[in-house]
Amino acid sequence: MAHEHEYEEEIMEEEEHIHIERPTIVAPSILSADFANLGAEVRRVEEAGAEYIHIDVMDGTFVPNITMGACVVESLRKVSKAVFDVHLMVEHPETHIESFARAGADIITFHVEATRHAHRVIQQIKAAGCRAGIALNPGTSIYTLEELIDDVDMVLLMTVNPGFGGQKFIENTLGKIHALYHTIEGNELDVDIEVDGGINAETAESVRSAGANVLVAGSYIYGAADVSAAIASLRG
Repeated sequence: MAHEHEYEEEIMEEEEHIHIERPTIVAPSILSADFANLGAEVRRVEEAGAEYIHIDVMDGTFVPNITMGACVVESLRKVSKAVFDVHLMVEHPETHIESFARAGADIITFHVEATRHAHRVIQQIKAAGCRAGIALNPGTSIYTLEELIDDVDMVLLMTVNPGFGGQKFIENTLGKIHALYHTIEGNELDVDIEVDGGINAETAESVRSAGANVLVAGSYIYGAADVSAAIASLRG
């Protein structure tokens, strides 16, 4: 809506660059890994300095593709001590929380667009012993978080439309990141801002300046000749 865009523009005019005190966390997306050698691919990025492993779960309904289930997470948990950042791109996420928590997820993020009872899902994730994240598609306003943000540990802002890797970063999501950062800081909340889609060294600098502190990257990391250098470049 017009007033939302005006609000974001006003914030951007107030302060062009934000200095983030929190360190940048890099979360390689295994959607871009070699699925024939998935355990080795997870270890490779972990040894290269990645703190999180981003695991995209797709159901073929909320997004077109189908990827992996809890059994894959359970197998990978045996070979990795990294934080497992599970991103549920599925309809009715409430039906999958317990299985992914048991499999070894540390963070479970679901889409606000995928359930009628978002607060209940947050409670369910926390009751299962995981940190709770909520994701927004590029076309979803941050104002949908107004009654939820106090209860989550992380907000994932999609910077491409979900469902496929290798897409181009959507530039106008920067204002959304910036506005969310001000909401979090203004309310003195301990909430991470994660971004996912089209992240490389150039766009990483932009999203960090806007306020993001958890950066998901797939093809930029897994397609790099030097994975350690690619990960380091995202931190700036």
